[in-house]
Amino acid sequence: MTDPQADPAQVYAGQTVLVTGADGFIGSHLVERLARAGAQVRAFTFYNSWNSLGWLADVPQATLTAVEIFPGDIRDAERVQKAVAGQSFVFHLASLIAIPYSYSAPRSYVDTNIGGTLNVLEACRRSTSLIRLVHTSTSEVYGTARSVPIAECHPLTGQSPYAASKIGADKMAESYYLSFKLPMVTARPFNTFGPRQTARAVIPTILSQLLSGCDALRLGTLTPTRDFNYVTDTAEAFLALGACGASEGQTLNIGSGREWSIGQVAELAMEVCDRQVPILLHEDRLRPPASEVERLLADNSQCVSLTGWQPQIGFREGLTRTANWIRTHLDRFDSNRYAQ
Repeated sequence: MTDPQADPAQVYAGQTVLVTGADGFIGSHLVERLARAGAQVRAFTFYNSWNSLGWLADVPQATLTAVEIFPGDIRDAERVQKAVAGQSFVFHLASLIAIPYSYSAPRSYVDTNIGGTLNVLEACRRSTSLIRLVHTSTSEVYGTARSVPIAECHPLTGQSPYAASKIGADKMAESYYLSFKLPMVTARPFNTFGPRQTARAVIPTILSQLLSGCDALRLGTLTPTRDFNYVTDTAEAFLALGACGASEGQTLNIGSGREWSIGQVAELAMEVCDRQVPILLHEDRLRPPASEVERLLADNSQCVSLTGWQPQIGFREGLTRTANWIRTHLDRFDSNRYAQ
C-alpha cells in the first residue's frame, strides 16, 4: 500500500481506525498519533464504573475531542464485534501484560490475551470494511535469546504464563491469515518505554525511586539485557506496518537494535537524575529462576526494509524525556510499593 519512503501516517487521514487497549501506555500514544494524522479514531477502553479513561486522560483535550471513546471488555465477543464494525484499520493492543501477576493469575491471561484476540480476529474476519489488522505481540515470546540479534525466525519459548498466552494469541492470528486470508500483520515490539508507563516496568520503577529521593534503588537481578525503544518510535512503527501491504501475513520486530543491562540502565538513570545511590536486591522483584529472560536484542532489519521505519529517539534522550515526565507526575508513583 505504501512506498517505504513515503509518510505512512498519510494513509490514515480520513480513515476509520479502531485501537483496542487504547487506554494503555502504548495504546494512548497510538491514539494520539492517529488523531494527529487525521484518522477517525475509535478508542476501545476497558469499561469501569468510575469512568476512567486510563492514560487517554493524559492526551491533550484538543486531540481527545476528536476521538470516539468506546468502552467495553475485549473478552466480550459481541461488544468487540460492534467495535470493529465499519472500521478500515484495527490496531489490537488490548492485553494483560504484567509478567509477575501472570504467575498468580494465569487463567486471566488466557482469557484476555488468547480469548480476547480470538474475538478481534473473528470480528475482523466478518468485517466488510477492513483494510488491515495490526496484532500486537511481544519480544517475551522468544524467551532467553539462543542467538542475537533475535530475528523473527527465532524459536518461541513460554518462559512465563504471560509469554505463553502471547504465543497462543500470535498463533491464533497466524491461523486466521493462513486459514481465511485475513489481512493482518503481527507487530512484535521489544521493550517500549516513555511517558505514561506505570511502575510495573523497570524504567519507571528506577526513575520514580530516584526522583522520589530514595536512599537506595531496590531492584531485582541486574544482569538481564533488554532492547529499549522509545514509545513514539514504537507508535510510528505500528503506523508503518499497518500502512504497508507487503507486511501482510508477517511478524515483524520493532526494536532499536541495541541492548542495555538493567544495571546499565540504573547507572544511566542516576546520571540523568543527577543522583548516586546504592542498588539493593529486592527478593520480591525476582522472577522464578527458569522464568527469567536473560537477553533480548532485536533484529529490526525486516521492519526497516519493508517500511523504511527507523527509531528516531536515542536511549539517553528517551530516558531524559521519561524522567522529566515522571518528575511532574510523581503523585502517580508509590516508590515504597512494588508494582506487579
